[in-house]
Amino acid sequence: MENSNKPVLTARQNAAQAVKFVLFSCSAGIIQAVSFALLNETVKWKYWPSYLIALTLSVLYNFTVNRKFTFKSAANIPVAMLKVFGYYCVFTPVSTVLGNYCKETLGINEYIVLAVTMISNLVTEFLFCRFVVYRNSINTQNTEDKKPQR
Repeated sequence: MENSNKPVLTARQNAAQAVKFVLFSCSAGIIQAVSFALLNETVKWKYWPSYLIALTLSVLYNFTVNRKFTFKSAANIPVAMLKVFGYYCVFTPVSTVLGNYCKETLGINEYIVLAVTMISNLVTEFLFCRFVVYRNSINTQNTEDKKPQR
């Protein structure tokens, strides 16, 4: 039996949503790349602490703009944040350990490692947000804003 509360999007709406997510994620990627480069080049930290700080800054920004502008969700923000936190409880240790291994053991350039990690984050986070975090609350933001005032 299909959930009648689940939003049905047209192919065009799905495509627009994916494009918005990519564009906002690119701006979050700039935040991540610049903060990583600053920590890596000026502070001279190892890969993993620079990566973790840069990732955290990027995630906070990306969550905020994508919830509001891409998914237009009126879902409970703490619940949505907990779901995204759950995603990052898996993604962060895996990407940190693998990224550090690629840089420190295999000798792969840290910026190549960062780029590959950011691309995998973009794809997996979009799918997780679209089909887990906001699956039943896409485009609900405006309906919540129109509730009568008492």
